[in-house]
Amino acid sequence: MSILSLIIKREFIAKVRNKSFIVMTFLSPVIFVLLAFLITYLSTMKADVKKIAIHDETGYFVKHFKNTDLYEYQDLSAIDIKIIKDSIITEAYEGLLYIPKAADISTLQNGIQYISNDSPSFGFISNIEGIIADEITTYNVIKSGMDVALIEATRAKVDLTLEKASGETTVKGLNEIKIAIGGLFGYMIMMFIIIYGNLVMRSVIEEKTNRIIEIIISSVKPFQLMMGKIIGTSLAGILQFSIWAIVGGILLVAVSAIFGINASTNVANVPLDGVVSENAILNAQNYLTEIMELPILSLVGYFFLFFLGGYFLYSSLYAAIGAAVDSETDTQQFLLPIMLPLMLGVYVGFFTVIHNPHGTVATVFSMIPFTSPIVMLMRIPFGVPWWQILLSLLILFGTFIVTVWLAAKIYRIGILMYGKRPSWKELYKWLKY
Repeated sequence: MSILSLIIKREFIAKVRNKSFIVMTFLSPVIFVLLAFLITYLSTMKADVKKIAIHDETGYFVKHFKNTDLYEYQDLSAIDIKIIKDSIITEAYEGLLYIPKAADISTLQNGIQYISNDSPSFGFISNIEGIIADEITTYNVIKSGMDVALIEATRAKVDLTLEKASGETTVKGLNEIKIAIGGLFGYMIMMFIIIYGNLVMRSVIEEKTNRIIEIIISSVKPFQLMMGKIIGTSLAGILQFSIWAIVGGILLVAVSAIFGINASTNVANVPLDGVVSENAILNAQNYLTEIMELPILSLVGYFFLFFLGGYFLYSSLYAAIGAAVDSETDTQQFLLPIMLPLMLGVYVGFFTVIHNPHGTVATVFSMIPFTSPIVMLMRIPFGVPWWQILLSLLILFGTFIVTVWLAAKIYRIGILMYGKRPSWKELYKWLKY
């Protein structure tokens, strides 16, 4: 057996036998599943109803405010406004909507006040403004002698039907679904790179601090040692991820069965209450069809390829940083340049790919090796030519080879350096040795 394979085996066994690794491998899926169900349960709980006092001196607007699950409107127009303001201060009411008296209601567009201790949400204020604006508009229409019912009858409501160039009907919001699926895979890659890259760095720092590295280096080349750590840790990471997927899937099925949650409700059993229900079921079927047509299996395969490429690329940098410093505290100045491309990839993915997945910015960043593992996975659900994916992978693994060669130079010098935190200038000098 070669020296490299021995190092890989040693690193892999050391990681999987670690107590924290074993505990988190089986505990993490439980935590994630319980957290998912907790979030689902909390989302079904009704929030506390907020009481909103209305002091309407015109008597025209108050009747148009209807109670909702979040807000309860109370007509306090007969009570002195000073008393109501005192109730706001004591938090008996969330806020006060004050509508002053006016000879002409149309003059109240800028004269209405909302008084509260805390600043209200934008959506709540927009809703209030919309109700008042509608009523002032209706008042102006009646005042001008026009027929309100006739105007409402002529109001058009447009509902576009989306269709592909091939003639197939598609659905609204499909891009958001695609970016959510691609974003999930991209975000997982970023998290795995950070988690397992840090494991490589800590392993190097620990061996360097304990002076074990001096014994190992006497019989192993620094490059072989670094590659062994990277590959061994990556295999442990893939094993952990596979166990998470299997255990998480089993737990989801088990918990769903225990609590009677049927994730695959048959839409055919849903009672039809009219055209609206039929349209809702048709839309649900269209969404399901579109999701099933997404290249999920290809995404899973590309996920492992881009994960391996991105992990190898960044782990070589993590290993070089671990060799250059004496403690984890000293790594902070070097970690920021590594984190920035990952964060940039997420930013480009969510703010550029969703609007123009085949545009110049998205395409370029899906080719840049430090961002391609994230951006390309976000583009794939939108349909990417095979040659672009292949080119991106070739650039990614090619950059890894160059990076690991440069990182090995830093690793070779830094692994035996003690007592001094190197600067960027010194790291550059090490590259020339």
